[in-house]
Amino acid sequence: MSTLATLTNHQIRLAARPVGMPTRANWQSTTEAVAEPAQGGVLLKTLALSLDPAMRGWMNEGKSYIPPVGIGEVMRAGGVGQVIASKNPGFAVGDYVAAGFGIQEYLTLAEADFKRSGLVKIDLNVGTLTQWLNVLGMPGMTGYFGLMDVGQPKAGETVVVSGAAGAVGQTVGQMAKIKGCRVVGIAGGQAKCDWVVKELGFDACIDYKAGPSAVKEGLKQHCPAGVDIYFDNVGGEILDTVLTRINRGARIIICGAISQYNNTTAVQGPKNYLSLLVNRARMEGIVVFDYADRYHLAVAEMAGYLKDGRMKSKEDIVKGLDTFPEALIKLFTGENFGKLVLQVAEA
Repeated sequence: MSTLATLTNHQIRLAARPVGMPTRANWQSTTEAVAEPAQGGVLLKTLALSLDPAMRGWMNEGKSYIPPVGIGEVMRAGGVGQVIASKNPGFAVGDYVAAGFGIQEYLTLAEADFKRSGLVKIDLNVGTLTQWLNVLGMPGMTGYFGLMDVGQPKAGETVVVSGAAGAVGQTVGQMAKIKGCRVVGIAGGQAKCDWVVKELGFDACIDYKAGPSAVKEGLKQHCPAGVDIYFDNVGGEILDTVLTRINRGARIIICGAISQYNNTTAVQGPKNYLSLLVNRARMEGIVVFDYADRYHLAVAEMAGYLKDGRMKSKEDIVKGLDTFPEALIKLFTGENFGKLVLQVAEA
């Protein structure tokens, strides 16, 4: 354990709550000594961190499904890493794990905090480190349970998913295809649209950047029989437009509203919500943590699809803890292509 004394933990903490788009001024870089684990605890080295749109909401004051990150606290983030010291028989040095690491290089966890942090072993024979942050991680779990539990897809139905080339969207679309649905994606840019059709097997993809009427015209063209399930990752005008095309009994899954997260004015709600009444449709939110006791079931199913080639997993990897402030912004400008991952150290 003596070598632990030579380790320094670099961290990124929330310095101020952002107004609009976060900037580097919202963050503070700190260092502290790495603490040896107590009896029953473990010391983890961060290898890679998941950067997700939900992080923007965690930075805001106010009541939500999870408490906001406090000023001065290490920024919350899920990640994957490796056990480098253990005083717990359930974890050996060298084990790969997933947990709520935070934006930092090391994490010392007491045994009492294992469940709260979501600490679990991961098997690199099942998926790569970055796949454990994507299809096999929180985005994949969000897509899986949002589609399967809330959406309840039936073969032959038409599923539309926004943010189709992102982490959650790619899982939703591929799962819907596996379940026998017609799948239409909405994404920003021709390259992303080509990828979800040619590589992921979507039936079509609408480039919302192609013009002010691109989504409206694209839905008319690619969903001639209407929309049975809409998995919404963006909110705003795209949600409004899809609501005009839903079928009777449609299910709308509200996963996120990335178009609204950096607003300095009130969040824009759906103008066309009366379509839910006319079509006896249902709109329901999905928060992935509600399904934590069933993650292993989704992982087992989708790991099988990855292995047999029915699912693919694309990650956009940015290197270096210090790049975090700029890397996070990629989510809101649409620069990322695939699941955005911050690589902190080599495995």
